[in-house]
Amino acid sequence: MDFIACHKNRWSDNIRKEGVSMDIDQDKLMAFMNKAVGDLGAAASAALVMLGDKLGLYKALAAGGAMTPAELAKKTGTVERYVREWLNNQAAGGYVAYDPKTKKYALPPEQAFALSDENSPVFLPGGFQAMSSMIHSLPKMIENFKTGKGLDWGEQHESLFEGTERFFRANYIGNLLASWIPALDGVEAKLKAGAKVADVGCGLGASTILMAKAFPKSQFVGFDFHKPSIEKAKERAKAAGVGDRISFEIAKATDYPGKDFDFVCFFDCLHDMGDPAAVSRHVFQSLKKDGTWMIVEPFAGDAVEENLTPPGRIFYAASTCICVPASLSQNGIAIGAQAGEAKLKGLVQEGGFTRFRRATETPFNLVLEARP
Repeated sequence: MDFIACHKNRWSDNIRKEGVSMDIDQDKLMAFMNKAVGDLGAAASAALVMLGDKLGLYKALAAGGAMTPAELAKKTGTVERYVREWLNNQAAGGYVAYDPKTKKYALPPEQAFALSDENSPVFLPGGFQAMSSMIHSLPKMIENFKTGKGLDWGEQHESLFEGTERFFRANYIGNLLASWIPALDGVEAKLKAGAKVADVGCGLGASTILMAKAFPKSQFVGFDFHKPSIEKAKERAKAAGVGDRISFEIAKATDYPGKDFDFVCFFDCLHDMGDPAAVSRHVFQSLKKDGTWMIVEPFAGDAVEENLTPPGRIFYAASTCICVPASLSQNGIAIGAQAGEAKLKGLVQEGGFTRFRRATETPFNLVLEARP
Protein backbone atom coordinates (compact mmCIF):
# COMPACT_ATOMS: atom_id res chain seq x y z
CA MET A 1 0.00 0.00 0.00
CA ASP A 2 1.23 3.52 -0.77
CA PHE A 3 2.66 5.49 2.15
CA ILE A 4 0.21 8.34 1.72
CA ALA A 5 -2.73 5.95 1.41
CA CYS A 6 -1.87 4.52 4.82
CA HIS A 7 -2.35 7.97 6.31
CA LYS A 8 -5.31 9.04 4.15
CA ASN A 9 -7.82 9.45 6.98
CA ARG A 10 -5.50 11.54 9.10
CA TRP A 11 -4.62 13.79 6.15
CA SER A 12 -8.30 14.19 5.27
CA ASP A 13 -9.19 15.15 8.84
CA ASN A 14 -6.44 17.75 8.92
CA ILE A 15 -7.66 19.27 5.66
CA ARG A 16 -11.17 19.56 7.08
CA LYS A 17 -9.84 21.17 10.27
CA GLU A 18 -8.11 23.81 8.17
CA GLY A 19 -11.49 24.76 6.78
CA VAL A 20 -10.64 24.27 3.12
CA SER A 21 -13.78 25.34 1.26
CA MET A 22 -12.97 24.31 -2.29
CA ASP A 23 -14.26 21.03 -3.66
CA ILE A 24 -11.41 18.56 -3.30
CA ASP A 25 -11.63 14.95 -4.31
CA GLN A 26 -9.81 13.27 -1.43
CA ASP A 27 -8.79 10.26 -3.49
CA LYS A 28 -7.34 12.44 -6.25
CA LEU A 29 -5.55 14.60 -3.70
CA MET A 30 -4.02 11.58 -1.99
CA ALA A 31 -2.96 10.13 -5.34
CA PHE A 32 -1.25 13.38 -6.26
CA MET A 33 0.42 13.70 -2.84
CA ASN A 34 1.71 10.15 -3.12
CA LYS A 35 3.20 10.98 -6.51
CA ALA A 36 4.67 14.25 -5.26
CA VAL A 37 6.27 12.60 -2.23
CA GLY A 38 7.89 10.09 -4.57
CA ASP A 39 9.16 12.92 -6.75
CA LEU A 40 10.48 14.79 -3.74
CA GLY A 41 12.29 11.69 -2.54
CA ALA A 42 13.84 11.20 -5.98
CA ALA A 43 14.92 14.84 -6.16
CA ALA A 44 16.40 14.73 -2.66
CA SER A 45 18.26 11.54 -3.50
CA ALA A 46 19.83 12.80 -6.72
CA ALA A 47 22.78 14.28 -4.83
CA LEU A 48 23.24 10.94 -3.06
CA VAL A 49 23.43 9.09 -6.36
CA MET A 50 26.21 11.49 -7.34
CA LEU A 51 27.96 10.85 -4.02
CA GLY A 52 27.76 7.11 -4.61
CA ASP A 53 29.22 7.60 -8.06
CA LYS A 54 32.01 10.03 -7.16
CA LEU A 55 33.10 8.22 -4.00
CA GLY A 56 33.10 4.77 -5.60
CA LEU A 57 30.42 3.44 -3.25
CA TYR A 58 28.45 1.71 -6.00
CA LYS A 59 31.56 0.20 -7.54
CA ALA A 60 32.72 -1.09 -4.17
CA LEU A 61 29.35 -2.71 -3.46
CA ALA A 62 29.27 -4.24 -6.92
CA ALA A 63 32.72 -5.74 -6.48
CA GLY A 64 32.59 -6.69 -2.81
CA GLY A 65 29.10 -8.05 -2.28
CA ALA A 66 26.99 -7.46 0.83
CA MET A 67 28.62 -5.21 3.43
CA THR A 68 27.93 -3.41 6.64
CA PRO A 69 28.30 0.38 6.62
CA ALA A 70 31.61 0.03 8.44
CA GLU A 71 32.93 -2.43 5.86
CA LEU A 72 31.91 -0.22 2.95
CA ALA A 73 33.40 2.84 4.61
CA LYS A 74 36.71 1.03 5.16
CA LYS A 75 36.78 -0.20 1.57
CA THR A 76 36.16 3.29 0.12
CA GLY A 77 38.13 5.42 2.57
CA THR A 78 35.03 7.18 3.83
CA VAL A 79 33.40 7.73 7.23
CA GLU A 80 31.02 5.08 8.53
CA ARG A 81 28.41 7.47 9.94
CA TYR A 82 27.91 9.16 6.57
CA VAL A 83 27.96 5.86 4.72
CA ARG A 84 25.31 4.39 7.01
CA GLU A 85 22.92 7.26 6.27
CA TRP A 86 23.66 7.05 2.55
CA LEU A 87 22.97 3.31 2.51
CA ASN A 88 19.63 3.75 4.26
CA ASN A 89 18.56 6.35 1.72
CA GLN A 90 19.56 4.05 -1.11
CA ALA A 91 17.73 1.11 0.47
CA ALA A 92 14.58 3.20 0.92
CA GLY A 93 14.69 4.08 -2.76
CA GLY A 94 15.27 0.53 -3.96
CA TYR A 95 18.73 1.25 -5.31
CA VAL A 96 20.40 -0.92 -2.64
CA ALA A 97 19.03 -4.06 -0.94
CA TYR A 98 19.06 -4.36 2.86
CA ASP A 99 19.01 -7.62 4.81
CA PRO A 100 17.67 -6.99 8.36
CA LYS A 101 19.00 -10.36 9.56
CA THR A 102 22.64 -9.70 8.66
CA LYS A 103 22.41 -5.88 8.84
CA LYS A 104 24.21 -5.81 5.51
CA TYR A 105 23.56 -3.91 2.30
CA ALA A 106 24.06 -5.19 -1.23
CA LEU A 107 23.83 -3.92 -4.77
CA PRO A 108 21.66 -6.30 -6.83
CA PRO A 109 23.18 -7.22 -10.22
CA GLU A 110 20.62 -5.19 -12.16
CA GLN A 111 21.32 -2.06 -10.12
CA ALA A 112 25.05 -2.73 -10.36
CA PHE A 113 24.78 -2.84 -14.15
CA ALA A 114 23.07 0.56 -14.18
CA LEU A 115 24.97 2.29 -11.37
CA SER A 116 28.55 0.98 -11.30
CA ASP A 117 29.54 -0.07 -14.82
CA GLU A 118 30.77 2.93 -16.87
CA ASN A 119 30.56 0.84 -20.06
CA SER A 120 27.00 -0.31 -19.48
CA PRO A 121 24.44 0.77 -22.10
CA VAL A 122 22.14 1.79 -19.22
CA PHE A 123 24.67 3.60 -17.01
CA LEU A 124 22.70 6.22 -15.04
CA PRO A 125 24.92 8.42 -12.82
CA GLY A 126 25.95 10.67 -15.71
CA GLY A 127 22.31 11.62 -16.13
CA PHE A 128 22.04 12.71 -12.50
CA GLN A 129 25.30 14.63 -12.90
CA ALA A 130 24.01 16.45 -15.98
CA MET A 131 20.66 17.26 -14.39
CA SER A 132 22.37 18.78 -11.34
CA SER A 133 23.48 21.64 -13.58
CA MET A 134 19.86 22.77 -13.79
CA ILE A 135 19.82 23.54 -10.07
CA HIS A 136 23.02 25.55 -10.44
CA SER A 137 21.51 27.58 -13.28
CA LEU A 138 18.27 28.33 -11.42
CA PRO A 139 19.05 32.01 -10.59
CA LYS A 140 19.89 32.67 -14.24
CA MET A 141 16.78 30.86 -15.44
CA ILE A 142 14.51 32.86 -13.13
CA GLU A 143 15.83 36.00 -14.82
CA ASN A 144 15.55 34.43 -18.27
CA PHE A 145 11.89 33.60 -17.70
CA LYS A 146 11.28 37.29 -17.07
CA THR A 147 13.41 38.67 -19.90
CA GLY A 148 13.37 35.98 -22.58
CA LYS A 149 17.16 35.88 -22.68
CA GLY A 150 19.09 32.71 -23.39
CA LEU A 151 21.90 30.86 -21.66
CA ASP A 152 24.81 29.73 -23.77
CA TRP A 153 25.95 26.12 -23.41
CA GLY A 154 29.35 27.33 -22.20
CA GLU A 155 27.72 29.40 -19.46
CA GLN A 156 26.13 26.35 -17.86
CA HIS A 157 27.64 24.74 -14.77
CA GLU A 158 30.58 22.46 -15.53
CA SER A 159 28.67 19.40 -14.29
CA LEU A 160 26.61 19.55 -17.48
CA PHE A 161 29.51 18.85 -19.83
CA GLU A 162 30.90 15.67 -18.30
CA GLY A 163 27.48 14.49 -17.13
CA THR A 164 26.00 14.79 -20.61
CA GLU A 165 28.91 12.87 -22.12
CA ARG A 166 28.71 10.08 -19.55
CA PHE A 167 24.94 9.75 -19.83
CA PHE A 168 24.75 9.81 -23.63
CA ARG A 169 27.81 7.58 -24.03
CA ALA A 170 25.86 4.76 -22.38
CA ASN A 171 23.14 5.15 -24.99
CA TYR A 172 25.69 5.22 -27.81
CA ILE A 173 27.41 2.10 -26.46
CA GLY A 174 24.10 0.27 -26.54
CA ASN A 175 22.81 1.47 -29.90
CA LEU A 176 25.17 3.32 -32.23
CA LEU A 177 27.12 0.39 -33.67
CA ALA A 178 24.53 -2.32 -33.05
CA SER A 179 21.45 -0.72 -34.57
CA TRP A 180 21.67 2.95 -35.58
CA ILE A 181 24.41 2.81 -38.20
CA PRO A 182 23.20 -0.56 -39.60
CA ALA A 183 19.74 1.00 -40.09
CA LEU A 184 21.14 3.60 -42.49
CA ASP A 185 21.25 2.93 -46.22
CA GLY A 186 24.76 1.76 -47.18
CA VAL A 187 26.59 3.71 -44.47
CA GLU A 188 28.07 0.78 -42.55
CA ALA A 189 29.69 -0.60 -45.72
CA LYS A 190 31.24 2.79 -46.48
CA LEU A 191 32.62 3.08 -42.96
CA LYS A 192 34.17 -0.37 -43.15
CA ALA A 193 35.77 0.43 -46.50
CA GLY A 194 37.02 3.84 -45.41
CA ALA A 195 34.89 6.99 -45.23
CA LYS A 196 35.27 10.66 -44.38
CA VAL A 197 33.10 11.43 -41.36
CA ALA A 198 32.10 14.61 -39.50
CA ASP A 199 30.64 14.40 -36.00
CA VAL A 200 29.12 17.84 -35.43
CA GLY A 201 28.35 18.96 -31.89
CA CYS A 202 30.65 16.20 -30.69
CA GLY A 203 31.09 17.47 -27.14
CA LEU A 204 33.71 15.39 -25.35
CA GLY A 205 33.94 13.01 -28.31
CA ALA A 206 32.23 9.88 -26.99
CA SER A 207 30.39 9.12 -30.24
CA THR A 208 33.39 10.00 -32.40
CA ILE A 209 35.70 7.71 -30.45
CA LEU A 210 33.25 4.80 -30.56
CA MET A 211 33.00 5.05 -34.34
CA ALA A 212 36.75 5.44 -34.82
CA LYS A 213 37.43 2.29 -32.80
CA ALA A 214 34.87 0.33 -34.79
CA PHE A 215 35.89 1.53 -38.26
CA PRO A 216 39.71 1.82 -38.41
CA LYS A 217 39.81 2.52 -42.16
CA SER A 218 37.71 5.69 -41.83
CA GLN A 219 38.82 9.20 -40.88
CA PHE A 220 36.83 11.26 -38.40
CA VAL A 221 36.68 14.91 -37.46
CA GLY A 222 34.69 16.17 -34.49
CA PHE A 223 33.40 19.73 -34.42
CA ASP A 224 32.09 21.67 -31.44
CA PHE A 225 31.96 25.38 -30.63
CA HIS A 226 32.80 24.78 -26.94
CA LYS A 227 36.58 24.95 -26.60
CA PRO A 228 36.92 23.13 -23.23
CA SER A 229 34.96 20.17 -24.66
CA ILE A 230 37.20 19.99 -27.72
CA GLU A 231 40.33 20.00 -25.56
CA LYS A 232 38.94 17.18 -23.43
CA ALA A 233 37.90 15.24 -26.55
CA LYS A 234 41.47 15.37 -27.86
CA GLU A 235 42.75 13.93 -24.57
CA ARG A 236 40.19 11.13 -24.62
CA ALA A 237 40.88 10.17 -28.23
CA LYS A 238 44.59 9.91 -27.47
CA ALA A 239 43.92 7.80 -24.38
CA ALA A 240 41.64 5.53 -26.42
CA GLY A 241 44.38 4.96 -29.01
CA VAL A 242 42.49 6.56 -31.91
CA GLY A 243 44.08 9.98 -31.92
CA ASP A 244 45.62 9.24 -35.32
CA ARG A 245 42.18 8.73 -36.91
CA ILE A 246 40.33 11.64 -35.28
CA SER A 247 40.90 15.37 -35.35
CA PHE A 248 38.85 17.71 -33.17
CA GLU A 249 38.24 21.31 -34.16
CA ILE A 250 36.42 24.31 -32.73
CA ALA A 251 33.65 25.23 -35.17
CA LYS A 252 29.94 25.97 -35.35
CA ALA A 253 27.43 23.76 -37.10
CA THR A 254 26.85 26.50 -39.67
CA ASP A 255 30.48 27.01 -40.67
CA TYR A 256 32.55 23.90 -39.93
CA PRO A 257 35.21 23.37 -42.60
CA GLY A 258 35.46 20.51 -45.07
CA LYS A 259 33.73 19.17 -48.15
CA ASP A 260 32.84 15.80 -49.59
CA PHE A 261 32.00 14.08 -46.32
CA ASP A 262 30.55 10.61 -46.78
CA PHE A 263 28.76 10.75 -43.46
CA VAL A 264 27.77 13.61 -41.14
CA CYS A 265 26.38 12.90 -37.66
CA PHE A 266 24.48 15.06 -35.20
CA PHE A 267 23.90 13.40 -31.83
CA ASP A 268 21.23 14.98 -29.62
CA CYS A 269 22.21 18.53 -30.59
CA LEU A 270 20.30 19.86 -33.61
CA HIS A 271 17.45 21.12 -31.43
CA ASP A 272 19.94 23.18 -29.36
CA MET A 273 21.02 25.23 -32.35
CA GLY A 274 19.83 28.71 -33.17
CA ASP A 275 19.04 28.22 -36.86
CA PRO A 276 18.55 24.53 -37.70
CA ALA A 277 17.58 25.38 -41.29
CA ALA A 278 20.90 27.20 -41.81
CA VAL A 279 22.64 24.21 -40.24
CA SER A 280 20.85 21.94 -42.72
CA ARG A 281 22.03 24.08 -45.64
CA HIS A 282 25.63 23.86 -44.45
CA VAL A 283 25.45 20.10 -43.95
CA PHE A 284 24.00 19.75 -47.46
CA GLN A 285 26.94 21.69 -48.91
CA SER A 286 29.50 19.66 -46.96
CA LEU A 287 28.25 16.23 -48.07
CA LYS A 288 29.09 14.21 -51.13
CA LYS A 289 26.21 13.77 -53.56
CA ASP A 290 25.69 10.25 -52.25
CA GLY A 291 26.42 11.18 -48.62
CA THR A 292 24.23 10.67 -45.57
CA TRP A 293 23.29 12.89 -42.65
CA MET A 294 22.29 11.01 -39.49
CA ILE A 295 20.33 13.07 -36.98
CA VAL A 296 19.82 11.52 -33.55
CA GLU A 297 17.23 13.42 -31.52
CA PRO A 298 15.27 12.81 -28.31
CA PHE A 299 12.22 10.67 -29.01
CA ALA A 300 9.11 12.81 -29.46
CA GLY A 301 5.76 12.74 -31.17
CA ASP A 302 4.46 15.70 -33.12
CA ALA A 303 1.73 16.59 -30.59
CA VAL A 304 2.23 17.61 -26.97
CA GLU A 305 -0.10 14.90 -25.71
CA GLU A 306 2.13 12.24 -27.27
CA ASN A 307 5.05 13.41 -25.14
CA LEU A 308 3.41 13.48 -21.71
CA THR A 309 5.38 10.39 -20.68
CA PRO A 310 8.19 9.70 -18.19
CA PRO A 311 10.90 10.22 -20.86
CA GLY A 312 9.03 13.27 -22.14
CA ARG A 313 9.03 14.71 -18.63
CA ILE A 314 12.81 14.43 -18.49
CA PHE A 315 13.24 15.88 -21.97
CA TYR A 316 10.92 18.83 -21.31
CA ALA A 317 12.84 19.59 -18.09
CA ALA A 318 16.19 19.52 -19.87
CA SER A 319 14.71 21.51 -22.73
CA THR A 320 13.48 24.23 -20.36
CA CYS A 321 16.80 24.75 -18.60
CA ILE A 322 19.37 23.70 -21.21
CA CYS A 323 18.14 23.32 -24.80
CA VAL A 324 15.79 26.27 -25.26
CA PRO A 325 18.18 28.68 -23.46
CA ALA A 326 21.05 27.47 -25.66
CA SER A 327 19.10 28.27 -28.82
CA LEU A 328 17.82 31.61 -27.52
CA SER A 329 21.38 32.62 -26.65
CA GLN A 330 22.01 32.42 -30.42
CA ASN A 331 18.87 34.47 -31.15
CA GLY A 332 17.45 31.20 -32.38
CA ILE A 333 14.02 29.70 -32.95
CA ALA A 334 14.31 27.34 -29.94
CA ILE A 335 12.50 24.28 -31.26
CA GLY A 336 13.21 22.42 -28.01
CA ALA A 337 14.09 18.84 -27.21
CA GLN A 338 10.57 17.60 -28.03
CA ALA A 339 10.27 19.12 -31.50
CA GLY A 340 8.94 15.96 -33.16
CA GLU A 341 9.75 14.36 -36.48
CA ALA A 342 7.50 16.54 -38.66
CA LYS A 343 9.14 19.76 -37.45
CA LEU A 344 12.60 18.32 -37.93
CA LYS A 345 11.76 17.07 -41.40
CA GLY A 346 10.65 20.53 -42.50
CA LEU A 347 13.85 22.14 -41.23
CA VAL A 348 16.01 19.49 -42.91
CA GLN A 349 14.21 19.90 -46.22
CA GLU A 350 14.79 23.66 -46.08
CA GLY A 351 18.47 22.84 -46.42
CA GLY A 352 17.96 21.09 -49.74
CA PHE A 353 17.60 17.47 -48.67
CA THR A 354 15.02 15.56 -50.70
CA ARG A 355 15.12 12.20 -48.95
CA PHE A 356 14.23 11.93 -45.28
CA ARG A 357 13.11 8.97 -43.18
CA ARG A 358 13.06 7.56 -39.70
CA ALA A 359 15.76 4.89 -39.91
CA THR A 360 15.10 3.44 -36.47
CA GLU A 361 14.15 4.43 -32.95
CA THR A 362 14.55 3.59 -29.28
CA PRO A 363 12.31 4.58 -26.36
CA PHE A 364 14.61 7.60 -25.95
CA ASN A 365 15.74 8.52 -29.46
CA LEU A 366 14.64 9.10 -33.02
CA VAL A 367 17.31 8.19 -35.58
CA LEU A 368 16.66 10.15 -38.76
CA GLU A 369 18.35 9.76 -42.13
CA ALA A 370 18.61 12.64 -44.61
CA ARG A 371 20.13 12.39 -48.09
CA PRO A 372 20.53 14.89 -50.96
